[in-house]
Amino acid sequence: MSSNYSTHLLDFSKTNQFSQLFLDYISQKENLKEFYGNLPYLEHFEKQIKNKINKTNFDTTKRDVLVNALHNQYSKTENPPTETINLLQKETTFTITTGHQLNIYTGTLYFHYKIQTVINACKILKEKYPSYDFVPVYWMASEDHDLEEIASFNLFGKKYTWQTDQKGAVGRMNTQALNDLGFKEEKAKELGKFYKNAEEKNENLTQATRNIVHSFYQKDNLIILDGDDAALKKLFIPIVKNELETQNSHLKIEESSKKLNDLGYKTQVTPREINLFYLENNLRERIIKNESNNTFEVLNTDISFSASEIMKLVDSNPEKFSPNVVLRPVYQEVILPNLSYTGGPGELAYWLQLKSMFEYFDVDFPILLPRNFALFIPKIIHQKMNKTNLSFTDIFDSFDNLRINYATKSAENDVLLENERKEIESIFDKIESKFTTPIKTNISLQKSIAAEKTKALKRIEHISKKLRKAEERKQVDSIGQIKAVKDNLFPNGSLQERYDNFLNFVINDKDFLNKIQEKLNPFDLRFVIAVENEN
Repeated sequence: MSSNYSTHLLDFSKTNQFSQLFLDYISQKENLKEFYGNLPYLEHFEKQIKNKINKTNFDTTKRDVLVNALHNQYSKTENPPTETINLLQKETTFTITTGHQLNIYTGTLYFHYKIQTVINACKILKEKYPSYDFVPVYWMASEDHDLEEIASFNLFGKKYTWQTDQKGAVGRMNTQALNDLGFKEEKAKELGKFYKNAEEKNENLTQATRNIVHSFYQKDNLIILDGDDAALKKLFIPIVKNELETQNSHLKIEESSKKLNDLGYKTQVTPREINLFYLENNLRERIIKNESNNTFEVLNTDISFSASEIMKLVDSNPEKFSPNVVLRPVYQEVILPNLSYTGGPGELAYWLQLKSMFEYFDVDFPILLPRNFALFIPKIIHQKMNKTNLSFTDIFDSFDNLRINYATKSAENDVLLENERKEIESIFDKIESKFTTPIKTNISLQKSIAAEKTKALKRIEHISKKLRKAEERKQVDSIGQIKAVKDNLFPNGSLQERYDNFLNFVINDKDFLNKIQEKLNPFDLRFVIAVENEN
């Protein structure tokens, strides 16, 4: 498919959108090396593959469990990716994984960019290493219980929110009232049918999300995995037991966190002594240990277990134990033949806290492959940029700075009054040099002259601001265009990809997602700007 989008690439540092930890990671800063394994470069995947092959902790039995679980999970999905699932039985097949919450209507744009990153990575890896197979995986955060984070999305500047009083893991929730939130756009209504279908069949948000994402990416052999699965949780039993018995994982993470903090980085997550939730329908609550009587309690409930009772429950019903944000990555790597994990800056920051915990559990630490980041510029917005001489770097600056800079540069005269400032500086310098001795010995005189100098410069600054304001009024149309650019590309002050839903763009161009995907190279660690061409 030929795309009518042209691409421009920016170094992440030029966007002022990324943390120093993220920038230092991708630039391979020496002081971070102990917190990750192989780097997210194409040639490093060969090392990761060999590490995986040499390890014996992902054998044929685990592959069989994974394949059977996936077939069961896809049993209610039309045209399941049967061949791709079966490919996972081969010892030469590996996964490239990303994860995300079950945001309604797929949430913000970057939901798709994460998935497209792993899909494109698999295609490039297959070309580079043809003797192996690579399967892209979207891990659904079905066990997450933060409903507020997933229950809204923005379409054409309006926020749509799913109102429900359901509790517990969001993936288990019924999709009632999700098929129509009051919008008129046909494309949105098409997605609503997936939720309506799930509601009528008494399915849940997990199944509805699987079917939605499958409808977009079945052509790319994407595997959609639900970790809320009893068969898969059986593979995780040894780590669940270790967590309950020793509570050592949080010690390992705290050690790494302290090191990162000492290096000046802000850490993302704080581990608990027990990093597990108790999971049932309508319930996902933390497990804590009561040291006084050696029992395990479920917060905000009257559920409790003796040490022997909870260990028996782990064996008989491992699905009742749900890893939190720091243990979920370990669970992922235990049940998948995985090479890399793709996430945004926040995700990769907390992964950097986890390597020592992975080593403690003797689980391979994956390559941390940043997701692709993209900004789409419609042609009408690009025209406004050209008219106001905004570069691709300029647009990441604040509107106030852009407004001031434009008025200053467009003025016929120097509204900054630079020459006048220099003249005042020169006058006071002459005064000080003319009366060197009395000034040097008279502190109050020194202060008086300095105060007069400051006062004079402030008056010049005041006049300069008035001149600039007058120039802004004169350039009101052009400044209005600059504001339109900022409002379109950074809605509500956020990056477009972190605010807008994909429907904002697909409604005008049904091939939008495919065209963007063509422009994303997972191994080019730069910010992608996709510009809609004039013709």
